[in-house]
Amino acid sequence: MVRFLWAILAGVGMGLTVAPVSWWLLAWISLVPLWIVVRLAEKSLKKPLLYGFGWGFAYHGLALFWITGIHPMTWMGVPWLASLLIALFCWLFITFWGTAIVLTWTLVMFYVNKSVNQSSFRDALLRVFIGTALWCGLESLWSQSPLWWTTLAYSQSPHNLLILQLGKLSGFTTVTAAIVAINGLIAESFLLIRQSRQNLAFLSLPLLICLSLHLWGWNVYHKPIEKSRDLGIKIGVIQGNIANTIKLSPLGFQKALEGYTSGYQILADQGVDAVLTPETALPYYWENLVNNSSIYSAILAKKTPIWLGAFGKVDKGYNNSLLTIDGEGQVISRYDKVILVPLGEYVPFQEILGGIVDRLSPLQAHLIQGNPDQIIDSPFGKIIVGICYESAFSEHFRRQTARGGEFIITASNNAHYSHAMPAQHHAQDTMRAIETDRWMARATNTGYSAFVDPHGNHLWLSDLDRYQIHSETIYRRDTRTLYVRWGDWLTKVLIITAGLAWLWRAWDQGDSGILFRD
Repeated sequence: MVRFLWAILAGVGMGLTVAPVSWWLLAWISLVPLWIVVRLAEKSLKKPLLYGFGWGFAYHGLALFWITGIHPMTWMGVPWLASLLIALFCWLFITFWGTAIVLTWTLVMFYVNKSVNQSSFRDALLRVFIGTALWCGLESLWSQSPLWWTTLAYSQSPHNLLILQLGKLSGFTTVTAAIVAINGLIAESFLLIRQSRQNLAFLSLPLLICLSLHLWGWNVYHKPIEKSRDLGIKIGVIQGNIANTIKLSPLGFQKALEGYTSGYQILADQGVDAVLTPETALPYYWENLVNNSSIYSAILAKKTPIWLGAFGKVDKGYNNSLLTIDGEGQVISRYDKVILVPLGEYVPFQEILGGIVDRLSPLQAHLIQGNPDQIIDSPFGKIIVGICYESAFSEHFRRQTARGGEFIITASNNAHYSHAMPAQHHAQDTMRAIETDRWMARATNTGYSAFVDPHGNHLWLSDLDRYQIHSETIYRRDTRTLYVRWGDWLTKVLIITAGLAWLWRAWDQGDSGILFRD
């Protein structure tokens, strides 16, 4: 029970590392207790799985508790009690989904510990190597699923910008690898000291590695960022601040139309090159707004391009889209959201659940996934685009960057949840800017809207729950980080190398019951 409580406490510590609490230093020690209690559980699998569950539920449950902010949904016509049950179900489901990573890691490490069980410096390093490769592999696998958010790496964003520069090498798993490896080395150091009363020098190894990684990040972080005037784009952002409770009502539409029209006019008069609005700033088809709205008239009068969050028509439904509209009021390109929110924007297993789960929409149609291979052109070059939930998926941004994207724009709503969610969303976008080495402009409905440079610094960060407009100059770039070129190569290298090291150790010791049995 004491070990179980230690695991839970450590998981809570990791949960406090993410925004908005952002006690990011705890991430470098919060995996140590779990590592130790799993390492010491040598006989029964039941106990380490219990420890893993406690740590995973505490971490993911605390980090993702903001999802309960969808309650109450009485404004949608959902009874108060039903709304509470739906919110709790969503929280528990995504918490268990994240906890499954920790349970899987614990299960495999239990058997690794039985195989590599000697109290030697070499075996300790091998366990750390395998544990790091395994965690990175699991996070990489989970990031390919429709549900993904709580990588260990985002515990460092947006404040520890030095270590986040590692993302330029192989994406978020580079930062995850550093965190897991340092925790593993600290844990193994204590175990070696406990068992042999020596090897105190081993404890300096994680400290030296952690310091070296931060020094490398410091060197990258302080490299000057090119700001050629010819590549500059002055973008204006409008944060509309339209509450979800009124967004789809006539009152909400009128308020949004007035706010985005006046904001557009002010920014255009300030001489911006383009204006960016949030996700579904005007949740209707653009065709229905042409010739019948103040925003259309303002575009024709000011001649300034705008990226407008609206809906795009398709044969079997509609898309959550970001439209590039030129100064003549013509849609010259359209980005359709690729990664949709399960249950929120589409119903998994539609044939089974379609008649049970109703989704909120002003349209009598189904939201359709966009083409993953979209390449979005604009008057300013190719753009890397993300809408809301897509910010958690680094491969989505890497793919567009590799195909020539020169700067990032993201559009989000964020009005559904507690204030923890927009803080974590900003942290996710900060990581994407660093990994791709691109400038970013992000517009949200209720905050945080921001401008971010390729090192992760925000040039401006909006307030929450306020109508705001702001403009900054960002710059087009054609650089290619190792991550953009090769993707998540580090995880593959770690897994292959760890596997070969384990096989070599088994051969050398002649004790592999899995490989060789008489």
